[in-house]
Amino acid sequence: MRPILFSAFFLFGLAHLAPAESPNVLIVTVDDMSCDSVGAFGCDLAGTTPHIDRLAAEGLRYHYAHVQVGNCYPSRNVMFSGRYPHNTGVEGFYQVRETKYPHLVDLMKDAGYFVAIRGKVSHSTPYQPYAWDADLTTLDGKRQHVKSIESYYRSTQKGIELAAAADKPFCINVNISDPHKPFYAMGKGGEIVEDENLPSRVFVPEEVPVPGFLFDHPSVRLELAHYYSSVRRADDCFGAVMRALKESGQEGNTVVIFLSDHGMPLPFAKTALWHHSTRTPWVVRWPGVTKPGSIDKSHMVSAVDLLPTLLDIVGVEAPKGFDGRSFAPTLRGESQSDREMVFKVYNENSGSVRNPMRSVESKRFGYLFNPWVNGKRTFKTATTGTITYRTMQRLAPENETIAARLKHFQFGALEEFYDYENDPDALNNLIDDPTFASEVERHRAALRRFMESTGDHALEPFDQRGDPVALDAYMNRVQGEADARRAAKKRSQMKSKKPRPNPKLFTLELPKQAEAGKPFRITVRHALPASMGEQAFHVTLKDAAGKRIKRIVKQAEGSGTLVVEFQVPQRNLTPALRVSAFVGKDYTSNLLHRSAGPVRIGESKR
Repeated sequence: MRPILFSAFFLFGLAHLAPAESPNVLIVTVDDMSCDSVGAFGCDLAGTTPHIDRLAAEGLRYHYAHVQVGNCYPSRNVMFSGRYPHNTGVEGFYQVRETKYPHLVDLMKDAGYFVAIRGKVSHSTPYQPYAWDADLTTLDGKRQHVKSIESYYRSTQKGIELAAAADKPFCINVNISDPHKPFYAMGKGGEIVEDENLPSRVFVPEEVPVPGFLFDHPSVRLELAHYYSSVRRADDCFGAVMRALKESGQEGNTVVIFLSDHGMPLPFAKTALWHHSTRTPWVVRWPGVTKPGSIDKSHMVSAVDLLPTLLDIVGVEAPKGFDGRSFAPTLRGESQSDREMVFKVYNENSGSVRNPMRSVESKRFGYLFNPWVNGKRTFKTATTGTITYRTMQRLAPENETIAARLKHFQFGALEEFYDYENDPDALNNLIDDPTFASEVERHRAALRRFMESTGDHALEPFDQRGDPVALDAYMNRVQGEADARRAAKKRSQMKSKKPRPNPKLFTLELPKQAEAGKPFRITVRHALPASMGEQAFHVTLKDAAGKRIKRIVKQAEGSGTLVVEFQVPQRNLTPALRVSAFVGKDYTSNLLHRSAGPVRIGESKR
């Protein structure tokens, strides 16, 4: 790989800046990008990611970094909660409203940050709408195209401007859609289509590398060419984000964190837990702290550690209950113990089909447990809709090697063990190789400790993995829960069929500060159409973590003003207050829901 050369003066300037007390935070993710698609992480195709490579040259990259989950919704909820999926409740693509843990949004707002997001809004929190200060996906009333390069510049620029207007440091999460399908200039069925969002470079089938977990074929190369062109467009979008940051003058006071939510959207990568499914290109640039161009090959870090690390960076004490822990010492070049393994969890696809998997990966080896495997049940994943998968199906009857790979993909193995150092593509399952028996047992034992300590519901089938009846009972239970949840959602959608909320129905006005033991008055200005008649306004006072303190319900009709008064607790104070309100009979049928806050609690002035 060619060396990455940039301005020595620029790198010197960033390296010698003193770390700010309250640095801004810019978290940039890409969607469905494999780690080895990035030049700085050893991509075999030159020119895929020049802007990301530049960040790597200016910051610290982690060689052994992973996300927990091979699909988006649960993966992102791990990142921003510091908890594994069985502790967030978000194991698939569904909302979880009764959460009892703080999210990145809550914690950073309480720390005085302006918190905004661009893209993947519905996938980044346990439920929606959540209390982001701004959704930068929509600008001036117009929703931005997810594949538009310049739109990421505009969104980042707007977020920084809004934070400055609020006189707060910013915490902005920009989620770039590429290289998630549809790929550049490729339709859903694999047809070539016009695409106005042109990447700065388009790759052709003849030049792209074919991952070892796939096979070389013209159809596969065609899809990979569109994938790598989408990788380049993702890099263009990242470059636009960084341009907006630089122009703001805040570059030297901003911690930039970059990673992918999981691997490429092709078979044996996305929606699984193999090495290439979860390895992520994680880069951190913290001016004055991280050493430019440095590579950490000593520690294994994972997405569950992101939020604890972020709080450590900005100097906020972490709340109790995190599954992950901060790796901020490693950003400073220090060593940290107990970073020899990462634990990975997969449960459910976007269609509510359960193919649960658990995995532990060390620097060299990886062990997987797949309780769904019984020789009959098949693996359901979005990657079966790809050209590559359809080609694999077509070639299997006449190609024994491809047929064997297809069978493994479809029906799996109850247990898998790989020497990822020598077999990163997971082609040779060593689970029954006596040479590795001690390592298999070591990894099994580590995985069991993880499942027991985190309350993983897959522990029981793991302990009974030799009993097909017990495994089927577990699968019937968890799939039944998923089916019931999906059916309930469908019934709710059919029952409600309500129009989109009208943002003009009411607004909330909160005091600038609250005082312990004093009244806290919320003003609700409403404008209800006469056809609605009298409606109930449900106003809830919450603590900083979003836990309810008290709810008051008042009736109103037409246009007017309601004043709802709460008493701020005198004892067991939370650092700030939040307010949520909705109008309607109950929440599930509400006409409009709004959230506001936080409002800090100050000392009484006597």
